[in-house]
Amino acid sequence: MANYRSIIRKRNVGSHKSAVGNTPEVTRVRTPRKDRNEVLATVSSLLGSKRVTLQCMDGVVRMGRIPGSKNKRMWIREGDIVIANPWEIQDSKADVTWKYTRPQIEWLERKGYLN
Repeated sequence: MANYRSIIRKRNVGSHKSAVGNTPEVTRVRTPRKDRNEVLATVSSLLGSKRVTLQCMDGVVRMGRIPGSKNKRMWIREGDIVIANPWEIQDSKADVTWKYTRPQIEWLERKGYLN
C-alpha cells in the first residue's frame, strides 16, 4: 500500500511541474457576429418564465427570451453579459444565445467590446 501511494505521489509531482510552466492562460471568447445580427447585452432584470430584460449595447432595451434548448444549461442572473439576437419582426424582443463567464468578460473589457 505504501509503495502504491509513493508511485501515485511521484506521478502527481511530475505532472504538476509540467503543468505549471510559464505559458499564458488562453481564453476562448465567442464575439457577436454582425452577419447574424447579434449584439452584446446586459441582463437588467429577471421577469420569470424564461424572460429577461436586456440593456443592449446598441442603446435599445429589449425583452429577451431564453430558448428551451438553453434553459437549463444557462443559469442567467441580473448583471450577466450575454449575446442577444434581436427578432426581425419585433426589434423590441430578442433571443439570448450565449452567456459569458468571468474570464471571458475580462477579455471583452480588455479588447474594448464593453463600454
